[in-house]
Amino acid sequence: MQTLTLNNGVRMPGLGLGVFQTPPDETQNAVRAALDLGYRHIDTAAAYGNEREVGQAIRDSAVPRDDIFVETKIWISDYGYDETLRGFHKSAAKLGVDQIDLLILHQALPSDIDRTLAAYRALEKLLTDGKVRAIGVSNFMVDHLTTLLDATDVVPAVNQLEIHPYFQQRAVLNFDNDHNILNQAWSPIGGITFYPGYGENRRSVLEDPAVTAIAEAHSKSPAQVLLRWGIQQGRSVIPKSTKRHRIAENIDIFDFALSTDELKALDALETGRRGGPEPENVTLAAYGRAIPEA
Repeated sequence: MQTLTLNNGVRMPGLGLGVFQTPPDETQNAVRAALDLGYRHIDTAAAYGNEREVGQAIRDSAVPRDDIFVETKIWISDYGYDETLRGFHKSAAKLGVDQIDLLILHQALPSDIDRTLAAYRALEKLLTDGKVRAIGVSNFMVDHLTTLLDATDVVPAVNQLEIHPYFQQRAVLNFDNDHNILNQAWSPIGGITFYPGYGENRRSVLEDPAVTAIAEAHSKSPAQVLLRWGIQQGRSVIPKSTKRHRIAENIDIFDFALSTDELKALDALETGRRGGPEPENVTLAAYGRAIPEA
């Protein structure tokens, strides 16, 4: 497993299992399968409603806790200094851990930037106190990051973003690279491009002729090609699956490399079309919901 070094020296496996939209009753089996197959990085979130099952799978595994990198996210309803400190305790209790390896803010919440900054300062406190090993953000654009860096002390270790060949967010990626913030891709195989909410004219990046041609050339699947594209460009990738054979396929990407021309062909697929919500549209009124206690 390839590992990446965060800006505070913490080592993180470059590929992890995501559990977004994985029902709680399927999460435990998916995480157990992933750990059995060699994954050592699990990404969840308070808003996913499955932190408890992630924690149970980790405890049921023969893999020592210290060998597993656990990442979770604070939801916007728990932003604010005291609220975010409480959000950490809710997540830690559900996961059944004393320390979280990476804790990030799930959205920028630009409609209430003061609340967002207070939440990040709480992450800084948790980092100082050793409750978390690294802190970061998710879905933060350049202007959000600029405001955050001007107002806080700790540069985020990670910015988790929608990144796949159809939507690459190069301006944000470049800003992150310039500030030593690791880019982490959610929906790295473009799963968001074939969700029903993507629109009537949705098309799967997995079926793009450029992707399938490269996959055929390497005797790999389109998903493996897209994950390799992300890893080879220095990103962390968090593919999601509940099927054991897909989980196994997604980690089998370290025995081949894409050529410069193949990387350029995938880069050229940019459409500029975001699959997830526009960060500016994420408000408490539209997306706020209470995160239950442990």
